Amino acid sequence: MPAPRSHGLPNPTICAVIVVAMVAMIAIPAAITLRTIQVPGQLIPVSQDSTPFGYTISLLLFIVPIVVIAVWFLPTEGMHVPRRAFWWTIAILVPLGCVLDLVFAQWFFSYPNAGATLGIHAFAFGKPVPVEEYIFYFTGFLADLLLYVWLGEFWLAAYNVPDYPGEALNMRKLLQFHPTSLILAVVLIGAAWFYKKHFAVPEDQAGFPGYFSFLVLGALVPAVSFFPVARRFINWRALSLTLFFMLLVSLLWEATLAVPYNWWNFQHRQMMGLFIGAWARLPIEEICVWIAVTYATVIVFEVIKVVIASERPVGETLLGAKQGS
Repeated sequence: MPAPRSHGLPNPTICAVIVVAMVAMIAIPAAITLRTIQVPGQLIPVSQDSTPFGYTISLLLFIVPIVVIAVWFLPTEGMHVPRRAFWWTIAILVPLGCVLDLVFAQWFFSYPNAGATLGIHAFAFGKPVPVEEYIFYFTGFLADLLLYVWLGEFWLAAYNVPDYPGEALNMRKLLQFHPTSLILAVVLIGAAWFYKKHFAVPEDQAGFPGYFSFLVLGALVPAVSFFPVARRFINWRALSLTLFFMLLVSLLWEATLAVPYNWWNFQHRQMMGLFIGAWARLPIEEICVWIAVTYATVIVFEVIKVVIASERPVGETLLGAKQGS
């Protein structure tokens, strides 16, 4: 009987390219197919009784996985969870996510169907937002990171860095400029602006693609500073499966419930102008949200893990030891 086939692990850069290719091989044919829709799906007329507390109850799409992973999966397998890194990541990213509503909701979003929420208004600049919005960001980041941790520590643990503490101690410095991420951010934002001004329908050409720009910067700013080091520690297989899970949940949520039933909607001046007709004109930005969130979350988490595992002062870990020290 032949021995099991052994595959060497590709280098981290190739792993990153493979994840992009996996997304592309689904996204490209899906995009081509969706572009055949000539008559967009219609929004359901706003009725406060159409989906009572629908948005509120739909938060179970995040809450149930959180409970299952945290209460069952992780404790049952007796896995070591890097708790300090986990909670530091949540403490950093959740407030940044909430800024999207706190500052930008007045320009990016609208919430026509108040009957889908508890009716509790939370503070945001310009106008209040449903309290569910802030719960959405907290539970979303929590579910995203828990899923990555569980997959990385159990389901796909074979693809973790074998000697994480040893590798962390060998890192001279974490803060390393990654020009490719910066160039990609500039190209993506520039392409979004060009599309809006030249290819969007005339009524959508006014304004600036602010929402897309926010997502690009949120995803790539951590990469600009840390990707050259973080890519060595990321479990790329766990990241890819986390990404596909979050995208599946997001599309179920957005395309079949939230947008058609007006739980939330979007102000076109700040959108790119590329809408998916088959999904009640869902803006393309909403497909990008959890790609951006998952990518940024994993990079921040791995960077914090390395800082803790290195057992050196934070400044020295980030910037390297001073000459002569």
